[in-house]
Amino acid sequence: MATVLLVRHGRTTANASGVLAGRTAGIKLDEAGRNQVARTGERLGVVPLVAVVSSPLERCRQTSRAILDRQAGSPATPIEKGITECDYGQWQGRGFGELAKEDLWSVVQAQPSAAVFPGGESMAAMQSRSVAAIRRHDAAFEMEHGPGAVWVAVSHGDVIKAILADALGMHLDLFQRINVDPASISIVRYGSTRPDVIATNTEAGDLSWLGAEPSADGAPVGGGAGHRAPATPHS
Repeated sequence: MATVLLVRHGRTTANASGVLAGRTAGIKLDEAGRNQVARTGERLGVVPLVAVVSSPLERCRQTSRAILDRQAGSPATPIEKGITECDYGQWQGRGFGELAKEDLWSVVQAQPSAAVFPGGESMAAMQSRSVAAIRRHDAAFEMEHGPGAVWVAVSHGDVIKAILADALGMHLDLFQRINVDPASISIVRYGSTRPDVIATNTEAGDLSWLGAEPSADGAPVGGGAGHRAPATPHS
């Protein structure tokens, strides 16, 4: 089965100032964010990626470029609107301190499946279109490159949390229990019977094992032996 690495963009000027950026144009990584994505690119440099799919927003495209800069090959680089940021409508551009006073804030925290942003989209619609986009690309890359294909999707915090909730079989109302930090990597494999969530919200650690032969479809009874590292060439 193919493997998708869900990468959140690095920290932005809006993140640092406590503003909900949403789909506002021109929101870019700040210095901390650029350093974060450089480290993420370094982590992924040992993994031969078949594609780096990005949200169309600038902060994600910047993150994608940092990943591509460390790749020895030439992965495909499609832009995917299906994994763009949630349309927060009239909430966009406002500070979190102000938004926390709105009645909708408690709905977003406790029952996000019922949250509809004024002038924007619902969180349920955001989850539906982002999961559909990820599964569509994953199936296409596996068909083209085989079950060992590894690819990256660069997206946004709430979007990745919603994708992970779906993969974990969690109701959307529980997705606030998941943390997805800037420039973090989460790992999912979509098997024939169910998704397999390998890791969430990782910011460090060796990923070279992703270049090894993929695991069999299905969970090993008893927990298995863990990840297999790539074979070391003999001198």
